[in-house]
Amino acid sequence: MTGGMTEKEQLVFSLIRKNPYISQQELAEAVGLSRPSVANIVSGLTRKGHILGRAYILNESKEIVCIGGANLDRKFYLKDQAQSGTSNPVKSVRSVGGVARNIAENLGRLGMEVTLITACGSDSDWAFIEESSSLYMNLEKAAKIRGMSTGSYTAVLDPNGELVIALADMEVYELLTPGLLLKQELLLSRAKCIIADLNCPKETLQFLCHFAKKHERPLVLIPVSSPKMKHLPDDLNGITWLITNRDESENYFKSKITNRTEWCQALEKWLSLGILNAIITDGKNGAMVGNKTEGIFHIPSIETMEIVDVTGAGDAFSAAVIYSWLEGNNLRDIAKAGTVNAVKTLRSAYTVRQDLSPAQLRKDMEEFE
Repeated sequence: MTGGMTEKEQLVFSLIRKNPYISQQELAEAVGLSRPSVANIVSGLTRKGHILGRAYILNESKEIVCIGGANLDRKFYLKDQAQSGTSNPVKSVRSVGGVARNIAENLGRLGMEVTLITACGSDSDWAFIEESSSLYMNLEKAAKIRGMSTGSYTAVLDPNGELVIALADMEVYELLTPGLLLKQELLLSRAKCIIADLNCPKETLQFLCHFAKKHERPLVLIPVSSPKMKHLPDDLNGITWLITNRDESENYFKSKITNRTEWCQALEKWLSLGILNAIITDGKNGAMVGNKTEGIFHIPSIETMEIVDVTGAGDAFSAAVIYSWLEGNNLRDIAKAGTVNAVKTLRSAYTVRQDLSPAQLRKDMEEFE
């Protein structure tokens, strides 16, 4: 945050960081200037937006803001292969889900400060989500909409844990409007990173792109499914990260990816649209990751025979990518972190694995080296 400061401004800023309640006289004595000179420096720092009034609240971004879906997930595990036109014996469980919420919980478990902005009903489903999620994220910005149902996702899984069919009730997210987000303008303008899933309406995502550029905030877009790719903004220039799977990229570009060359070319297309960093995942075939500075790399998947549940693996991948990027790692290590967190989630019965922590992720990456 010290970019664009003079040497004296940087010195005063560092002293205020150490003690936000320091007086101007104490600052003057510490830097060897007169009190009026220090007062002018403080005014300049305030005008530039580096500090926010008294007691010198520093404009340092710490909070990640996730915007999008928070669902109640209902999962039905088939005891045998699915048969249409008849009753199928199942075991059922319910859990919390939603792409933005899942990513928020992963990041919260990784020690990040996270706020979730979503739209929901004032119902028992939301109460269940709130109770399960509040330990890992701030839910105070969730908009409870009278007369609407909280988002829900119902999945039927075969005996191998593979998805047979999914049913999604996401109508409430149409109310995640630009007007609703403008109520959180201060939070968004100071966010360490803004992450939005494509449950949000297209006009809202276009608003976020403009807002992120204006306030110089990193913006990450996460597709939810191939049909939701139509929600992508028309202008993708300047988006910090786009994390898609093969089907979503094929849907957007209206062309199949059948080999490594076409996979790489699809990633190049994303980068040509002005996206700074892009990933296309393809399940057991791994991930293609790239930017214009470091180039394009293929990261192989990690073989696993132990798939308990595929739900949440993609969100685990995205969250670990974002976490590793915020930690300052290179592209290869960023994609590896996503791959490791995804495979560990595949081996878990939970949408977000319960043992996730910064130390555990480091240990897991060392294990798979």
